[in-house]
Amino acid sequence: MLTRLARIAIAAPRRVIAVAILVMVGTAIFGIPAANSLSGGGLVDRTSESAHAAAVLAEKLNRGDMEIVLLVSSEGGAEDGPARAVGTDIVRQLAQSPFVAQVASPWDTPQAAPGMLSVDGKSAMILATLNGDENSAPKHAQSLADRLARDHDGVTVRAGGTAMVYSQVNHQTEKDLLRMELIAVPVSFLALVWVFGGLLAAALPMAVGGFAILGALAVMRALALVTDVSIFALNVTVALGLALAIDYTLLIVSRYREELAVGVDRDEALVRTLTTAGRTVLFSAMTVALALAAMVFFPMYFLKSFAYAGVAVVAFSALAAVVVAPTVIVLLGDRLDALNVWQLGRQLFRRPEPPQRPVERSFWYRTAKLVTRHAIRVGLAIIALLLALGAPFLGIRWGYPDDRVLPTSSSARVVGDRIRDGFNANAETRVTIVLPETAGLTQPDLDRYAAQLSRVTDVSAVSSPTGTFVAGAPKGPPSAPAALANGSAYLTVESTAPLYTQASENQLARLHAIALPGHQAVLMTGIAQMNRDCVNGITSRLPSVFGFIAVVTLVLLFLFTGSVVLPIKAVLLNMLSLTAAFGALVWIFQDGHLGALGTTPTGTLVANIPVLMFCIAFGLSMDYEVFLLSRIREYWLDSPQTHADNDESIALGLARTGRVITAAALLMSISFAALISAEVSFMRMFGVGLTIAVLADATLVRVLLVPAFMHVFGGLNWWAPKPLARLRNRTSISESGPARTTPPGDAVTAAR
Repeated sequence: MLTRLARIAIAAPRRVIAVAILVMVGTAIFGIPAANSLSGGGLVDRTSESAHAAAVLAEKLNRGDMEIVLLVSSEGGAEDGPARAVGTDIVRQLAQSPFVAQVASPWDTPQAAPGMLSVDGKSAMILATLNGDENSAPKHAQSLADRLARDHDGVTVRAGGTAMVYSQVNHQTEKDLLRMELIAVPVSFLALVWVFGGLLAAALPMAVGGFAILGALAVMRALALVTDVSIFALNVTVALGLALAIDYTLLIVSRYREELAVGVDRDEALVRTLTTAGRTVLFSAMTVALALAAMVFFPMYFLKSFAYAGVAVVAFSALAAVVVAPTVIVLLGDRLDALNVWQLGRQLFRRPEPPQRPVERSFWYRTAKLVTRHAIRVGLAIIALLLALGAPFLGIRWGYPDDRVLPTSSSARVVGDRIRDGFNANAETRVTIVLPETAGLTQPDLDRYAAQLSRVTDVSAVSSPTGTFVAGAPKGPPSAPAALANGSAYLTVESTAPLYTQASENQLARLHAIALPGHQAVLMTGIAQMNRDCVNGITSRLPSVFGFIAVVTLVLLFLFTGSVVLPIKAVLLNMLSLTAAFGALVWIFQDGHLGALGTTPTGTLVANIPVLMFCIAFGLSMDYEVFLLSRIREYWLDSPQTHADNDESIALGLARTGRVITAAALLMSISFAALISAEVSFMRMFGVGLTIAVLADATLVRVLLVPAFMHVFGGLNWWAPKPLARLRNRTSISESGPARTTPPGDAVTAAR
């Protein structure tokens, strides 16, 4: 197949490029507006208890789980005067809005609004629950905020709440995407000019990246027509598309230059390139795509979205690398190395061409030889270093994101900070208990249940359909009448237990342990319950996800190498390479070191992000593993296959790919480092984690740890049981091609 693709590129390059341009234009027209079709949620398990409770609240009790909070503030006080007039007018407008299910304020229904006045009396909250889900409610909230959140003669009104957080996260993500592109694209191009030398050669990976990104955007928009897709996948689509396109094109161009350098004519060089490096690209893409596809096992569409986007962008990157890139190479011909800045610089400063050095004198060859001479010490030192860097991950605490993921200038963040600092009520720690069916329950039953709830440790009050129970105090007047309707009811438990602590977990367990008369079912929701459900939804599926990734990796690498040892080694080292990144996430973003890199540390990490980072980083690690093993294997197959030949194959393989892997890692890290500019904090955290993971894998693991391990195992590296070897020989997946002993160094140096 790859030979035929090469022959088509040689025979009809203009037709292939014309088709590629038509595809790019079509995907651009359809895919660029994708952001308007995506949503900002997806962190909740829709099959969980908290999700079912929210559904009952919305369907039977007209109480949505998305809310907008309007904070009314005045130096003269919020209870009387201008603030009261502004507040009551806003309440009236909210009550008339078709978007609003319920409104509560300290002016019209004080019995239903405890703690809605600030401690200093200068601010008051208006709480409105909205109709719609996490896709439509944020749009409703933004519409209401645009109309109501403004200054009124000394009275300021700011909009916050869950729905506004979603709306502003969506808007901020679109801005972050533009900023990321403005950083990643020019910096990546400059780095490519440094790597390739020629301006035209450097432009080729950027074109391939554009093809992959536009294709993935079109796929995401198409999927958004039939299912929910998270807007956060946009940033990763751009970063991953650019990174993989550069990786794959760098490998193709480098191998093509290497073939030319040993005297092969251009057509045959292209065929050899696709049947060797092209097969490596397709194999690598398959492993990366399957690692990303594992995220569909999780119930949150936040993670599913990255699986959709990741598989799409990998497929388009690989397609462009083996179809578009070779065709452009044919069309450019000798001009591929035109506008070479290195040659121009040498001419300008009258410097001679750099002498070609034997491969045995290259940095990478000498590094491999040094590692194999001290394999045990190098291996143990790298393992100890990575485990030490990963140690902070043992203290990870999971949490649910709130308004603090936004920059401090956003209105939702301003309102959230003001409520946390200046109000006694803390809606974040509140637990809502939903009774889906109240048939057979009497008022005394509800009273006894609410009273039992009020006696749980750290519960300050319980509001029920029949009254308010304060810990240690008699029952108060009836609370919200809407708490009982359509055969269902809900109770509100006010809690003083800090979120994400053992006290909060213990309280939740005790609340669950209290049963209604007749043991009728109850459902709980609130941030504490949502966080528990989210963590359980992830951890319960981790064995399936890790098992799928491990089996896929083992099988594919066995088919690629013919060894059962190298796939096991690859899985273990890939996991080890991630330890530094996971440790850094906890040390920086949870514990707040290095100023949390400009974010607000909350003492927790969002559970979805480490899982997402694992799947992506594990897949990307396979890129470099396949790149390196493919060349080592070429030399091994062309040798007498003694222990010394094993070491020599390692050294020659690293000499051929070391610079390519390092350059690819540098360029890939630029794409991911651009995510650090994101103002949404967990996307910044994601960018930091992936950048560290890529650099650690390409340097400490591929350049040092892999040669050390392969030296220790010697000829066993290539061992497989005879039945498996026969099965593998029936496939045509492994890369083939003659090993090269010239040119020296690598193709990038030779081109310069």
